[in-house]
Amino acid sequence: MTAHHYQMDDYLKRLRLPTIRAQLDAYVREANEQQIGYETFLFHLLSIEVAEREVKKKAALRKKAQFPLEKDLASFRFEEAPFVPKRRILEIADGSYIQEKRNVLFVGNSGTGKSHLMIALGNIAVDQGHTVRYYTAAHLSNELMEAQDEKRLLQIEKQWMAADLVLIDEVGYIPYHPRAAELMFQFFAARYERGSMIITSNREFSRWNEVFHDDQMTAALLDRITHKAHLFSMNGDSYRLKETYSY
Repeated sequence: MTAHHYQMDDYLKRLRLPTIRAQLDAYVREANEQQIGYETFLFHLLSIEVAEREVKKKAALRKKAQFPLEKDLASFRFEEAPFVPKRRILEIADGSYIQEKRNVLFVGNSGTGKSHLMIALGNIAVDQGHTVRYYTAAHLSNELMEAQDEKRLLQIEKQWMAADLVLIDEVGYIPYHPRAAELMFQFFAARYERGSMIITSNREFSRWNEVFHDDQMTAALLDRITHKAHLFSMNGDSYRLKETYSY
C-alpha cells in the first residue's frame, strides 16, 4: 500500500465517507481493468456513498417512527375491500397531503384495514424522507398525563411538532380520563394546520363525545381534524373474521 493510499484512506475517514472508504480498492481495480475515466469513476464513488446514506437515513426514520408492524400498500387486499377507493388511496400516497398539512381519517368498523392503511401510508412517507411518529391513542393519552405530572408538556409538544406526520391509531376505543381528554384536545389543536395526522377510529364522529365527555370540546376537536381532511369510511366486513376458521 502506497503512501498516497494511506493518506487517501485517512482523508476519507476524516471526511466521513465510510462507504467509499470500504469499497475504494474494489472500485480502483475495476476502473483500471475497464479503463473507466476519472469523471465516471468519481461519479460511481459518490453514488454509492449517497445511496448508502439514504438507506441509513430511512432506516433511522423508520426506527424513530415506532411502527408496531410492517405494513405496505402492496399487501393490502383492495379486491376484498370494495369500500376502500384504491385510486384515491394511491393518489394521496404521493405525500401531497403532508405538504399541505392535511389530515387523513379512517373511520369505521373494526378489522377493515384502517391500521394497515395508516401504517402503509406512514412507511411511504418515511421513504419520501418525512419524519413520522406512530401512537395508539391510549398510549398517547397516558404519555400526555405523565408529561403533565412531570412538568414536561412543553418538551413533549416540541416532539409533536417536529414530526411531519403523526399517526394516531384507535381513537375512541375506550373513554378517556377527563384530564387526558383535555390534553388530547390540546395535542390535536397544536397540530391543526401545522402538521399532518392520520387518525383511525371505530366510532362515528357523532359518538366521539362518549369518549371525550364534553360536547363543546368534542365539536371543536372534530372541526379541526376534519377541516380539509381526506375522510375514508371503513364500514365493510372485517378482514379478521374472514380469516377465522369455523368448524
